[in-house]
Amino acid sequence: MYTVSGGYKMKTKALPLKEVSIQELFNGTIQATYEVPIYQRNFAWEKDEITALIQDIYDAWRKDSGSVYYIGTLVSFHKGDNVFEIIDGQQRLTTLTLIQDAFDIPMQNKLTYRARRKATNTLNALAKEKKDIDEPDIGIMDGFRFVKTAISEILSEKEINGFKKYFQNKVHIIHYQVPRDIDLNRYFEIMNSRGEQLEKHEIVKANLLAVLHDPADRSRFNRIWECCSDMSLYIQQKYPETRIFGESLDQFISKSFEDLPANDVKQQSSISIESLLAPDAGSLDGKPDYDEEQLDAFQPIIDFSNFLLIVLKLTRIREEEAFSPTSFNLDDKELLNEFGKLSLDEVFVKRFGYNLLKAKFLLDNYMVHHSKEEDRVENNPWKLQRWQRDRRKKGYLKNLVPEDDTQTELQHLLSMFEVSFTARQRKNYLFYCLLYLFDLPSYAERIRYLKWYCWFVRGLADKYFRNVYLVSEKLNEINTPLPGSFDDVILQESKVNTGDLANTGEKEFTAIYGDGTEKSRGIPLFVFNYLDYKLWRRYALKLRGEGTKKGSKERREFFEELGCSDFDLKVFDQFYFSRTRRSLEHYYPQANVNGLDGIPDENQINCLGNYAMIGSEANSSGSNWSPKTKLDHYLDPTGKIRQVSVASIKFMIMMQQCKDNQDRREPGHEWVFEDIKDHQERMLKMLAK
Repeated sequence: MYTVSGGYKMKTKALPLKEVSIQELFNGTIQATYEVPIYQRNFAWEKDEITALIQDIYDAWRKDSGSVYYIGTLVSFHKGDNVFEIIDGQQRLTTLTLIQDAFDIPMQNKLTYRARRKATNTLNALAKEKKDIDEPDIGIMDGFRFVKTAISEILSEKEINGFKKYFQNKVHIIHYQVPRDIDLNRYFEIMNSRGEQLEKHEIVKANLLAVLHDPADRSRFNRIWECCSDMSLYIQQKYPETRIFGESLDQFISKSFEDLPANDVKQQSSISIESLLAPDAGSLDGKPDYDEEQLDAFQPIIDFSNFLLIVLKLTRIREEEAFSPTSFNLDDKELLNEFGKLSLDEVFVKRFGYNLLKAKFLLDNYMVHHSKEEDRVENNPWKLQRWQRDRRKKGYLKNLVPEDDTQTELQHLLSMFEVSFTARQRKNYLFYCLLYLFDLPSYAERIRYLKWYCWFVRGLADKYFRNVYLVSEKLNEINTPLPGSFDDVILQESKVNTGDLANTGEKEFTAIYGDGTEKSRGIPLFVFNYLDYKLWRRYALKLRGEGTKKGSKERREFFEELGCSDFDLKVFDQFYFSRTRRSLEHYYPQANVNGLDGIPDENQINCLGNYAMIGSEANSSGSNWSPKTKLDHYLDPTGKIRQVSVASIKFMIMMQQCKDNQDRREPGHEWVFEDIKDHQERMLKMLAK
């Protein structure tokens, strides 16, 4: 029997299921080997997935340290001799192994990769705390670094022991051992087939549709839902209705839910779960609503479940006077809980459906998307384009803003927010942007309204920095914003307010993040991305026309302000916020600190002036190199290290300053604390402009 709450009713006693803690899985009474077969892909979890897992466990621990937290299933096939071939769950199992390595938790039961010597050797070396590994598996090394970064960003030092205890004993996984006589090919076919279990957003959809009694309303809502759920396509391609988007399909002109087209449907006496969830129920003629050969697909910046939460928060804040936005959770694990708080009626469901469609239009046409191209220095993969069609009904894309300066700045600002807040539950900026856009006139393609939009996003970035990141009361022990901090300062009377900037500056920055006199508690990625934006904008404002010529007074003054010699303007022209630059590296490495003869000590290297934002690929290969060695490798034109990995403007300034010092300093002193301090002071002045 199929159930809306998710899954099938079945006789569980017939299944070889066992609930085990992480401690039992890796240090149980029976010594076991978990083997990843050759047909499984390599370890591929990135920082977002790893951080989300650790954050979810942390949230569960803080909410109730005595309760069990389930992290899914592990499916294996017992080959004999206590060797379990992993059929499903190897990404999670590898991550659990890396977390234990990061906490120095010994493991009796080992994870191995069949026919992948590099992967197995890398895991073994990490368990033995070896730093130098011959031929390391880059995916696993990156994963280990992401684990350590997530732990440092989420946990304070005094929380570590309590979290470790909870992680080992209260985090449970369901271990399903596939019977020996099962047909594994048939098992894979069943696992990959649709319909094993309803997803949370499908349950929400069923609950909302059940409130609508008119078949035409159900048809409208269903079509909205199905068209909006494809997050990788422009909504106008999925739903090409001129009565909604205008003749060119580039505006949102519909005024209400009732304006939307409905199918010619027959009255139904009852509603089944299958009919509520039917994906083709919203199609007018049973055919696709778009030309399969003319799709403009992109990589979405948010998944559908989390987008639903943003739309729900947007709907409630616009309609409910008593709504408390700070208590609303944007994490999709709370999807059913947040919708479960509502007293649903037809008015609300229709309003939500209408807002969902409008929000998807705004998301697709007014927010950045990442193209499916690889990040390269010479090609910015972030696109800020709207979709429309010409008189011949042919669709095409064009830049959102006709004016190049505004288009470029808005593209930088939105991508800056996106690379700073990739985690699903941290996209407050996206909610604020959509809330602002909801109140713009429908003819917002006019350039002055788009300039307003750019000013708004710029103001949002400034307020994030001054009113949250420079206010100690808004930050936790590792300088991460506390829950509700952004809503507290951004939302006023259900509107977004980017004015009223706090009178904060260099003094508040060094009080929170340090100046090298003591070890920093951590500096968030947003601070580095915001600084890169400010550096780019300083270039855009100061160097125009004749001022761009090499040797001009304006250009000479610009680089003097940065504290280095002229390293060409190509760095600024080609700059964009790459998703690959998410690691923080000490330019002067931790391995070489001693505090003697000008060499920085442990405290002095842990400040803004010595941190560089860099790609994980470059960071894994050169974290212990000296500044001079890094300079030689990172600026190597042969491309052994991709230049996009090191193309942060701040880092380019640091390397140029180090390069300038080569001819006037003795070897080994190209980058000392004097340089770190000077660079930090200059960057703080740039932030204050």
